[in-house]
Amino acid sequence: MDIETAAAAFLVISSAYLLLKKKKKRKPRKWWTVSLIRSRESYSGSNLLADLLKEPSGFFENFFRMSSDDFEILLNMVESYIVKKNTKWRKAIPANERLAITLQFLVTGDSFKSLCYLFKVSSQLISSIVPEVCKINKFLAKP
Repeated sequence: MDIETAAAAFLVISSAYLLLKKKKKRKPRKWWTVSLIRSRESYSGSNLLADLLKEPSGFFENFFRMSSDDFEILLNMVESYIVKKNTKWRKAIPANERLAITLQFLVTGDSFKSLCYLFKVSSQLISSIVPEVCKINKFLAKP
């Protein structure tokens, strides 16, 4: 077998291998977020906080196990550390919602999935928000 025949055979075999090994293309996603979270624009955790603050019957204290004044003090302490910027793709979760999600998790011990339904934020994002805010609170608690 001469060199040209060997090169041609190698080319045919390698082409066949590449065709067999070719990766399947991923199907395009039908949606990026579920409709429950997409409806966040109409009613979100910020709306929930505003509604709880409007109620004079102590719902806020019952929900967070602290007064609204204490919540505001805590928010003022941590806000500059937990605030995120909006991007051109999505709006950032406000600092008051980040704190509310963390407090609700710490107070009730609810799963991230149940907090997802309550605040209309994905459970993956909640799993990053809670440790982040707890880390800041731990940092601020040091003398």
